Amino acid sequence: MRLKNKKIIVTAAAQGIGKATALTFANEGAEVIALDINKDKLDELSSENSNIKTEVVDATNKSDVENFCNKIDNIDILFHAVGFVHHGNIMDCDTEEFYRSVNVNIYSAYLITHNLLPKMLKKQKGNIIIVSSAASNVKGAPNRFIYGTTKAALNGFVKAMAADYVSQGIRCNAILPGTVETPSWEGRVQMADDPIQARKDFIARQAMGRLAQPNEIASMALYLASDESDFVTGTLNLIDGGWTL
Repeated sequence: MRLKNKKIIVTAAAQGIGKATALTFANEGAEVIALDINKDKLDELSSENSNIKTEVVDATNKSDVENFCNKIDNIDILFHAVGFVHHGNIMDCDTEEFYRSVNVNIYSAYLITHNLLPKMLKKQKGNIIIVSSAASNVKGAPNRFIYGTTKAALNGFVKAMAADYVSQGIRCNAILPGTVETPSWEGRVQMADDPIQARKDFIARQAMGRLAQPNEIASMALYLASDESDFVTGTLNLIDGGWTL
């Protein structure tokens, strides 16, 4: 049990990377509090493992986050996976879509970290793991203008957090996936004019000839959450099947 006696908050936990990670953490002995805006899917998640408690929280809503965090006395790890993928270049991104991406991808990370960090600082130990993306400052991806911009900002967020709090027992690291086969990804494929061709095109762009699976991202998260990575902070961990080579 690599996470025995660890209390972990997982955001965007109802499906995809968040769900796979919540289950992996719980299976390794952690007490998991899973957050999402989708109550039905959270109920499904909690039924799969008794170590998982759930709460409906909108990570972009200040009152929601503050009310939730005020109820938390002790927390060891935050795994933040909230994200939104906008499709298009700068000309396709109007002001509303720009701010939606900033709100979901950056502000949510700030908001929950800002409210949980004091609890970690109080005991001089804490661990923050942020799901970013290889499509960021690491690699420019076509039609991922504001997505890549916000994920680049998250990478800076992680580096700054690590530098500011390394002497106070706080670690902060990022996971940078490539294309992961999640319900969110499937939804984007189905929105294409030709979903079958869109799926083939996605896979054709992968150096390994396949997409990543959520459990593969969860395995990296497990390492970063465990004491095995206790000397690791400020890192941007690519898991992209060679996409950025």
